[in-house]
Amino acid sequence: MSDLLLPNAQPPMPYRVLARKYRPTNFDDLIGQDVLVRTLSNAIASGRIAHAFVLTGIRGIGKTTTARIIARALNCIGPDELGGPTITPCGVCTHCVSIGEDRNVDVIEMDAASHTGVDDVRDIIDRVQYLPVSARYKIFIIDEVHMLSKNAFNALLNTLEEPPPHVKFIFATTESRKIPVTILSRCQRFDLKRITTEMLASHLANICAKESVQAEEEALKLIAVAAEGSVRDSLSLLDQAIARANPITTGDIRHMLGAVDNTAMFELLRALLSGEVAPALDRMRALYNAGSDPLAMVQESLELVHLITRTKINREAVMTDVALSEHDRTQADQMAGHLSMPVLARLWQMLLKGLQEVKFAPSPVAALEMLLVRVAYAAELPTPADLVRKLQDAPVAMTQPASPSAVLLPMTPKLAAVATTATVASPQTFRALVALFEEKREALLAITLREHARLVSFAPGHLSLNISPAPARDFAAKVADHLKQWTGEEWKISLSDAAGEATLFEQDNAHKEQLKQQAASHPLVASVLEQFPGAQIMQVKG
Repeated sequence: MSDLLLPNAQPPMPYRVLARKYRPTNFDDLIGQDVLVRTLSNAIASGRIAHAFVLTGIRGIGKTTTARIIARALNCIGPDELGGPTITPCGVCTHCVSIGEDRNVDVIEMDAASHTGVDDVRDIIDRVQYLPVSARYKIFIIDEVHMLSKNAFNALLNTLEEPPPHVKFIFATTESRKIPVTILSRCQRFDLKRITTEMLASHLANICAKESVQAEEEALKLIAVAAEGSVRDSLSLLDQAIARANPITTGDIRHMLGAVDNTAMFELLRALLSGEVAPALDRMRALYNAGSDPLAMVQESLELVHLITRTKINREAVMTDVALSEHDRTQADQMAGHLSMPVLARLWQMLLKGLQEVKFAPSPVAALEMLLVRVAYAAELPTPADLVRKLQDAPVAMTQPASPSAVLLPMTPKLAAVATTATVASPQTFRALVALFEEKREALLAITLREHARLVSFAPGHLSLNISPAPARDFAAKVADHLKQWTGEEWKISLSDAAGEATLFEQDNAHKEQLKQQAASHPLVASVLEQFPGAQIMQVKG
């Protein structure tokens, strides 16, 4: 008898996954789509409602859900059944309820992935001519519309051009580029944006509170990052995490996703960049034995190198990025201060190439070990700038072997002391100054100085320029700091409104043109140009 239900007992309610349970039913529940909501609000308020919409975006971002909300907004009649189209559907009227339960006869949904032919579209065209049974508008929602055949799209054109006033079309797709332009031009298009990591993590936290689930903030951030901006993906992962453990910890999520502990990965990177092969392999093996996937380790290494590079380029933006953990921001900041851009670029290229090797190797863990060995031994190789510097140094310096830490961690106390004494001759002309920036591989500053700076005045230690367009506010300070570091002398850099000389780029072009004119005036060259119309004089370096 224990297996039988009592006469008055209710059968247990079937479980609804979070992605369905918390599917938005109105525009207020949509997250991260402010542009769409604002545009539709204005359109409904002013009565300028388009006859066709295209909703594009990645999977799980809410395209079909948004289409259903639009259908409810256009057909809502309010609790008193006297209302008109509204941006805030009541959710209780006949049409709101029936559309929410997918049983409204005037809202027709079709999956174009399984109905691709022209006959399916002709069925829609036949229905268009009939008035709605009970709703205000007859609405056709076509999901994955890009899957329709060419003939099906052509059959839809005329109806889409001049549909009856009681018909609305809503198309949803992940591949808008596959929709013919003739279709797109007849629709209002809305691109649903990826949800930011911060917003997605906050959304997951709210759902956890409603579900009485405890979760670490960092764990929810990991889920949000793994979802890559997709709300449905994040809820599916959260569902899995809740089934796995409650409370949800960061360690549980890393293990569930096969992700790698960033603390261990930063330590692994440090060992590699110091040329410590054996410790690096030991750390990798420990991560592998703990369940980390070799491919995931390479991908995580690439992400950390990218983060360190971003920190080096724009430290303030990274340090204020709340989507990153405090640990990751601190570690990236520390490593960015010790690594040069050439080293980071080389490391990125090696890991990117190794990613494919690990992915397709018969033994991924063996391929990962060989990749780490290459990276560690490459740590002993100097960058091209280091080689040039060594050639310019005294012969005694050339006899010193390059240690991994000396090459890849150049701001150790030993090298910092060397850097304070190593100087170059102070440039005596503006052209020599620009050449120094090019030699030191300060590309952005060098390009600005060569192509946009007009010299107003120059003297060793003093430089006045007219730069158009206006450079960054710290441009003059950066130039002065670099010159002091390289020459050991104080430089005063000022920006002026005076006209100034032509830029070096303009001067070089003018000189090249003068040389061409001189060459063209030579009798032999003139004869060749006459014999071969359209021939041009080219300057060849070498």
